Amino acid sequence: MRDIVVIGAGFAGLWSSISAARSLDVLCEDDVRITVVNRDEWHGVRVRYYESDLTDMRIPLDHLLDPIGVGLVVGEVEDIDHVGHVVSVTTVGGITELPYDRLILAAGSQLRRPNLPGLDRCTFNVDTYDAAVRLGAHLRNLGTRNPSLGRDHVVVVGAGLTGIEVACEMPERLKKNGLPQGQVTLIDALPYIGSHMGDDARPIIDEALSELDIRTRTSVSVKSFDHHGVLFVDGERIETDTIIWAGGLQASKLAKDIPANTDGLGRLSVDKYLRVPGTEDIFAAGDIAAAPVEDGYVSVMSCQHSRPMGRFAGHNAVADLVGQNMIPLEVSPYGTCLDLGPWGAVRTEGWESKVVKKGSDAKAIKIHINRDRIYPPRSQDRAEILESGRPEVQSPPPK
Repeated sequence: MRDIVVIGAGFAGLWSSISAARSLDVLCEDDVRITVVNRDEWHGVRVRYYESDLTDMRIPLDHLLDPIGVGLVVGEVEDIDHVGHVVSVTTVGGITELPYDRLILAAGSQLRRPNLPGLDRCTFNVDTYDAAVRLGAHLRNLGTRNPSLGRDHVVVVGAGLTGIEVACEMPERLKKNGLPQGQVTLIDALPYIGSHMGDDARPIIDEALSELDIRTRTSVSVKSFDHHGVLFVDGERIETDTIIWAGGLQASKLAKDIPANTDGLGRLSVDKYLRVPGTEDIFAAGDIAAAPVEDGYVSVMSCQHSRPMGRFAGHNAVADLVGQNMIPLEVSPYGTCLDLGPWGAVRTEGWESKVVKKGSDAKAIKIHINRDRIYPPRSQDRAEILESGRPEVQSPPPK
């Protein structure tokens, strides 16, 4: 029996395992075993953790993997022995060693945590399901506290896509928790809010923030955090009992176990087949990988690229193992859809981020993406799940 091990069950890992199972089924290969390693028993829809209602954010992995004959090991990967072709996993029962003939590394990314005093102890985030639950519990508790300047003020640190989405949801979340007077401030070290969204989208983001009465502070540097405020390098202090850190992402530290080139985000460079150059049997997909995509660009950390990267990596790992032709990665044209809370959303297309929709029209697209497009089949039907892993270009979201 030959083994394919997939590390991670996020967007890239889940679709890698489904695609690999589909390819084995198509090729009538019955002597290859697929095992997914994940830290818990869920496929989490991480890009929605900024929302207030988390009830539909996780899908049991056994509903997706059992019907297609894929195994699951729950635990933390401690080491990848690329010479001995073994993955070591810490589980509730101790250390488990998983040999592999092909490895798909889809361990994703994690919140960047610079060495700022109080960051780990005094801030919240929406990087994981548990962290989002913790934030929700804290917000509900705020309404039971005695009035104070800090109680009624939420500060979001980091004005990238996640920070903006968190901030735009926050006024309504505060109202629902008994704080209609609550104030939200979004801060960033860069000169503009949403700097990476481009010049075309920036005025729209500013308009939405203004209508939602969200204050902004740019070109500021944080010195430290405590439970009741943020201190800036210039000595200014903002009082708040709620600090939400949205300071960007970096690739999983497991990338360091592989002797290969990494970029500034810690991502493994991969070729057009999602193989890690310099290794014979390792593929990488999702946020942990930097893959060539359209027009000479490199993949971004997003479900838009992680899902197709997983589909192609899964197929190619099987094809490489059984001597079939691999398929070069193809992705749909790049675009973004940024949720701006009750105001609506903004939809851009192309690497130059040209705005094509805004307001309620863009919000409808965002809802479709968040609640339908990025979800795997939930029917537990083997044929439907396998078909969803077909390695092909997915059509763009509706316009």
